[in-house]
Amino acid sequence: MTNPKEMPSAPALPRRLACARCGTEFGCDLSGTCWCAEETAKLPMPVEGEDCLCRECLRKAAAEARTSAG
Repeated sequence: MTNPKEMPSAPALPRRLACARCGTEFGCDLSGTCWCAEETAKLPMPVEGEDCLCRECLRKAAAEARTSAG
């Protein structure tokens, strides 16, 4: 019998998403190297019913959040 822990795992492929706000397609790398990890714009996790945002919408939403908080 083969031990599953000894079997090589397949590399995680980026998933294709459509921005929840504008519909722009982009990739999200589930291995932890997603472009959003490099962004200085940070937001809470998506609101109910909304998924990830593209880079432009993330930046706009962060700017709006700063404006309404300040």
